[in-house]
Amino acid sequence: MFAMARSRSSQRWLKEHFDDPFVKKAQSEGMRSRAAYKLEELIERDRLLKPGMVVVDLGAAPGGWSQVVRRDLGDRGRVLALDILDMPSIAGVEFIHGDFREDGPLSQLEALLGGAAVDLVLSDMAPNMTGVDTVDQARAMYLSELARDFADKHLKVGGAFLIKLFQGEGFDAYVKELRTRYDKLVIRKPAASRRRSNEVYALATGKRRGTK
Repeated sequence: MFAMARSRSSQRWLKEHFDDPFVKKAQSEGMRSRAAYKLEELIERDRLLKPGMVVVDLGAAPGGWSQVVRRDLGDRGRVLALDILDMPSIAGVEFIHGDFREDGPLSQLEALLGGAAVDLVLSDMAPNMTGVDTVDQARAMYLSELARDFADKHLKVGGAFLIKLFQGEGFDAYVKELRTRYDKLVIRKPAASRRRSNEVYALATGKRRGTK
């Protein structure tokens, strides 16, 4: 019975996925994922990018967000990306293949930065979902805390942090903490986010001095 229900659920997901207008748009425009359109909307709405910025993309694979940022920055600025999954190269994107939860890949990322302050940290990270809500939410919040700590350490004063969050246990406390670190925080639900999903994006701008 469980296997049959899961199979039906998988079939529904596949149908929804291939009928999705953003999936079709990504395929026709050569974008690596429908997630690219989430970031496109946020960049346009909140004017996130400026020429010459240093941008770090955490949880980058398959590369939709890095693709958008590199395109919009043109020839100026740097894009550094990291993911536990491998990612085909993107011209002008410096990619590290590794687990953000481990010290090695993080050290590699810091070495690439070479002490340079970051203007924008992006995190579209999500754990491998088990289907057990309490487990999945705990894992998602842990990744969110790691991304926040990275932004605390590497973002320049006045910098911005955009992160995918899942509403549930720990969400409110996390958002409250971000408000103490940044001048402004807004919660966004881009059009390309599926309505039934509990994902939202927190955009924190104006990192405050002394946040570490």
